[in-house]
Amino acid sequence: MRKLPPLIELRAFEATARHMSFKQAASELGVTPTAISHQIRLLERYCGHPLFRRQPRPLMLTEVGARLFPGIRDGIESFATALAAVKRDGDRQPLRVTTTNAFASRWLVPRLPHWRERRGTVPLEVIGTDAVLNLHAGDADVAIRNAATLPSDGSARELFRDTFWPVCSSRLLSTGPPLKRAADLRRHVLIHWYWPPFVPNAPTWQRWLALARKKWRDVPEHNEIDHLSFREELHAIEAVIAGQGIGICSDVLVAHELATGELVKALNLGLPGYGFYLVHSVDHPRHKAIDAFGAWLQSVR
Repeated sequence: MRKLPPLIELRAFEATARHMSFKQAASELGVTPTAISHQIRLLERYCGHPLFRRQPRPLMLTEVGARLFPGIRDGIESFATALAAVKRDGDRQPLRVTTTNAFASRWLVPRLPHWRERRGTVPLEVIGTDAVLNLHAGDADVAIRNAATLPSDGSARELFRDTFWPVCSSRLLSTGPPLKRAADLRRHVLIHWYWPPFVPNAPTWQRWLALARKKWRDVPEHNEIDHLSFREELHAIEAVIAGQGIGICSDVLVAHELATGELVKALNLGLPGYGFYLVHSVDHPRHKAIDAFGAWLQSVR
């Protein structure tokens, strides 16, 4: 492999030759004139030739320096142009956002038109998956994680938290059996979905019924009620919206339906949920776009 020339010294030489002044070169590069003079001497030692005539004043390039300057100047300009193009293209690349399928579908996707209005120059690529992608490996730029505690795989901040409520379609309450107290659950269908065993304190119907027994009398046992189960949370929520039963749902994921009255809280007893966290690599080069995305997420609740 070819040995690289001393790049710091080349910058000092190019700035000095362009200004014909150690002082102005030092000001441009944010160092002292003494540092510029030292870097020039190191480059002269590397080349084996003096590059400037320092006496008598004014400062002038030697024949070798005059030959070297155009190549160094054009090379540095090429570096700057190439880096600017890469940065410009990088800013136009989509910001890759990974989050759960449920959050992507129920919360993020419906709000994307607002993001395009506010930050149309920063497109998004939404990666909906229940797998935890490796941010350090570059699988995504930023993650929205739903977790019990602050994620530890990058810089993380909490956006908001949810609570899980027993909710059902307003049509179910108006046309179906009465539902005024926990005992009335015997005449309804409880909708479930799968929670992985590693999720702490999963907001399931079993937990809700146990908590309800501490508050009310005549709470039915699990085997006294009809049940409908799904593997995916999204499918369970759709079943609840369709009036097929009552589900323990995140008030973040069904916020729109609760606001419009399409869904209602069936009973006034909720289970604590989890935090929604924005996570990214500490040294991610697009931190400004990520910060803007995080601020937007909190502004559109």
